Amino acid sequence: MSNKPSFSKKILKLLAEKPAISVPEIVERVDTAKAPKNAVAAISRSLKGLRDTGLVEQTFSGQNQYARLTKEGKKKVHSLKLEDNNALSPAWDGKWRIILLDLPETRKDERESLRYLLKKAGFLCLKNSVWISPFPYEHLFTNIKKDFGLTTELMVFVTDNIDAETKQAFFELVK
Repeated sequence: MSNKPSFSKKILKLLAEKPAISVPEIVERVDTAKAPKNAVAAISRSLKGLRDTGLVEQTFSGQNQYARLTKEGKKKVHSLKLEDNNALSPAWDGKWRIILLDLPETRKDERESLRYLLKKAGFLCLKNSVWISPFPYEHLFTNIKKDFGLTTELMVFVTDNIDAETKQAFFELVK
């Protein structure tokens, strides 16, 4: 039971590398050192659980089953990147990351998911849809923008300078 979540996370991270991966390749590439016995069965159960929760879809093509991430699965992978203990870097490179997020009420679920990810990445909301952070996560949000087709709804800026009042407002929010 305790190995199932780790297999699920490993499978999701593998699937993030390519558009689709064959199930035999997943079994081969998932590290089964913690559970060498019944590893194939545990991986199969994890895949079924991921499929049942809508994070992964499987298709049969030729001789193999292939798995790929769904839209929800891609969101989960982005969230896992932020949960990784190595993800947060306290070192500041002197640049500010500013994200403008403008999703209409009809896309409230997506907007809330993105706000959650912004908070997890250390962004603070300065004004309505303006988020700011000194942490280097612009690539993560650029990928999210691309993955979900948010061409005008999500804008990412990186700058060396912000005005003194904005900087002060940020540090007051951090307190």
